[in-house]
Amino acid sequence: MEKVKAKKHLGQHFLKDENIASQIADSLVGQTDVLEIGPGMGVLTKYLSDKQNISSLKVVEIDSESVAYLQCNFPQLSSDLIEGDFLKMKLDTLFPNPYTIMGNFPYNISNQILFKVFENRDTITQVVGMFQKEVAERVVAQEGSKTYGILSVLLSAFYDREYLFTVGEEVFNPPPKVKSAVIRLVRNQVKELDCDQALFVKVVKTAFNQRRKMLRSALKPLGANLENIEQDLLTKRAEQLSTEQFIHITKLLSND
Repeated sequence: MEKVKAKKHLGQHFLKDENIASQIADSLVGQTDVLEIGPGMGVLTKYLSDKQNISSLKVVEIDSESVAYLQCNFPQLSSDLIEGDFLKMKLDTLFPNPYTIMGNFPYNISNQILFKVFENRDTITQVVGMFQKEVAERVVAQEGSKTYGILSVLLSAFYDREYLFTVGEEVFNPPPKVKSAVIRLVRNQVKELDCDQALFVKVVKTAFNQRRKMLRSALKPLGANLENIEQDLLTKRAEQLSTEQFIHITKLLSND
């Protein structure tokens, strides 16, 4: 079967560098089941299929042309090749055990993928994959950094984050206009946050929605009483606060 033509509306940039695909596969930690998102023509799939530490591999692909190509070239996938939209999938029924997500992720939905990972943190124990470099830097950023944001805080509460390596534009077909990067998230030991978790998410999103404002102004949309929060925190901006400080603020707001 002929090669698949990349579709702009799906954000497809097919990885063509075998060495990079091998490096991504080798970045997987421990024995685990794996779900690959957006395999395209299977450059990464080929290396994942050979990994001894992958107990079971499933792939999900939204593009019917890519699905046909994979059926032809990876018949061993059989029913483990799922045609569908990852963002609409019910993830807790995919594997009997917690699992890892891997892939050269479509850049136009990479943020949504990460928010879905956060929502399914009890079943997704690891994420290894390619993102637009700007998104990758945002995910691993520490407080005080200009790239530090909502995803940095939410994911750091439940995952250890690591920037693995930068990838140039030339390893893709077609080449994107931006650099890419591979990162790894590994689930930490935190089962539940020491605060109201729904409120924690709301506090983080509200604070960063007006990131240039001091916290006392940025949190006003919550309509909460801020009197219990220390003044030195209220005069900081969202990007200056650690995950622990956001948890602390959430606890104080819960006590109103």
